[in-house]
Amino acid sequence: MPGKLPAGRTEGLGWFDFLSVGLAAFFAAGLTLYSGFGLGTLMLPVFALFFPVEAAVVATALVHGANNLFKVSLLGRHADREVVLKFGLTAIPAAVLGALALGWLADLHIRMGIEVNEKAVSEVTPVKFIIGLLMISFALFELLPKFRKLQFDRKYLPLGGLVSGFFGGLSGHQGALRSAFLAKAGLNAERFVGSNAVIGFLVDLSRLVAYLALFAVGGHQTRDFAAWPLVITGSLAAFCGVVVGKRYLHKVTMKTVQILVGVLLFGVGLALVAGVL
Repeated sequence: MPGKLPAGRTEGLGWFDFLSVGLAAFFAAGLTLYSGFGLGTLMLPVFALFFPVEAAVVATALVHGANNLFKVSLLGRHADREVVLKFGLTAIPAAVLGALALGWLADLHIRMGIEVNEKAVSEVTPVKFIIGLLMISFALFELLPKFRKLQFDRKYLPLGGLVSGFFGGLSGHQGALRSAFLAKAGLNAERFVGSNAVIGFLVDLSRLVAYLALFAVGGHQTRDFAAWPLVITGSLAAFCGVVVGKRYLHKVTMKTVQILVGVLLFGVGLALVAGVL
């Protein structure tokens, strides 16, 4: 049975914490409304600046899930039922497996690091190392044109659900892969956004249930989860971003957003791998 996920830091949060999370959630939710990805990939490195990486994944899932539920309420009626079923039937169990893998990694009592004159200058745990590598890898989806244009045929939807669901549960990086598989599913803009929102919410709900079970196994109560204030701030800011995005940003270019997300992912991922964070 996988072990516990750490609840996060317990010291007081400052105004910079709330401002950073709120602004990141607002702009990411609004600017990525029509791409189907970006909120989770941007929020994870932001939360990782304030909390252990495992707690950052859970906090990101809560904000991402709340935002997807809000989008479902606005646009879910446009979802393509066949696409949701083909993608979701494999994505849901894969998300649970990914979440369990996160719990297993978090419970590995292994430390790696760099020492200078017998003094540790950096330390990295297996979960930090793996999540860091994943963040660096997914940064390529945002930074390299070849990966940004990656698409898959409709017949590969179940495979897309399996892959994106697993990585969604493990690190929260699901949107870019999901959009790559849905891009050639023959959907118009409304059906694409609606289907993306419904599938994303189903994955978020599945992995959150698994995270909650891991907290219970580890003896944690949800009230001990120190990221709640920032999660609420991020969720409310994301709601506002969706409303603004739905009204004003139908034709926004994603290049700048992808570069910003990619650079932040790469930088924080590198810091995690090196043991700086």
